[in-house]
Order: sequence, then structure tokens, then C-alpha cells
Amino acid sequence: MNNYSQLARQSLSHWLETKQKLGSPELMGTRAGCFVSLHTPAGELRGCIGTIEPVRDDLVHEIIENAISAGTRDPRFPPVTADELSRLVMEVSVLGEPEPIEGTHQLDPKRYGLILRCGNRRGVLLPDLAGVDTVAYQMEIVRKKARIGPLEPVEMWRFQVEKYGESTN
Repeated sequence: MNNYSQLARQSLSHWLETKQKLGSPELMGTRAGCFVSLHTPAGELRGCIGTIEPVRDDLVHEIIENAISAGTRDPRFPPVTADELSRLVMEVSVLGEPEPIEGTHQLDPKRYGLILRCGNRRGVLLPDLAGVDTVAYQMEIVRKKARIGPLEPVEMWRFQVEKYGESTN
């Protein structure tokens, strides 16, 4: 299935109706980390859950699991209701392979997502997010998400994404 956002919507809808995962008997073969984001019609975030690296057998199953989690397990939001789902916009971001970087000069928040790690604390931020226009702000957000202080040393990775959204694809 090449319309990943449609798969995400079907997966969450099926879960909300039946409390069962959408069946997908065939494996796609492609493995990648992905994030499923839900947005209100005004563009506000309503849920987002994902995996930096693949943890399931293929991308289809990664999307199915992350769609359910984005709609029902994002701790920042109450669970999505079946009535509300029809008004939400789904977006799937398929992550490219993270590559280690030496410094912030190798970042561009419009082009690259960012992963920071300090010990066992790790944070991630997707690229090309509204309002995230500078590397400094991108770093600040990821440090806060991971509870990494502004002066603590970090390991850094950047990654690119392919986005599949209902309003763009």
C-alpha cells in the first residue's frame, strides 16, 4: 500500500471500532522507523507517536502500531474518539537512516530531523515543523524533550523523512 496516511487512518479507525489491530497478512519487506501525526483542521498537533528505528517486521506493521498509539497513547493528549477521527488530518513520516554528526553546523531544521542522546536519555524531533526555523530552537526543543540540560554533552544524529499526508498526497 503506497498511501501510508490512508493506512494510518484505517488502522486507527479499525482499532477505535473493534479494539483489534487491522490485519495485514502480507509483509512489505521494507523496514523503517516512522512517526504517525494527527492534526486538527487548524493544524494543531493532536497526537504523534513513532519509532526512530524499525521495531516491527515491516513498514506496514510499523504504521499500524504507531497510528493506534498516536491516537490512543500519546501522553500529552486524551485518546481520540471515533467521532473526532473524521475531522483529523493524518500524516506519516518515514524516517531515513539516522547519520551521526559532529556539530550543529551540519543541521538544517527544515531538511533534517534531530536525535540527541546523553547517557540513557534520548530525544527526537521531526524536520520541517511549523515555527521551528533555527538550529538553536531545534536543539532546545529536543534537549527539553529528553530532559538534557543546555550544557550537557550530547551525541547527535540527523535524518531525513518522506512525508505522506492526506492533504499533500
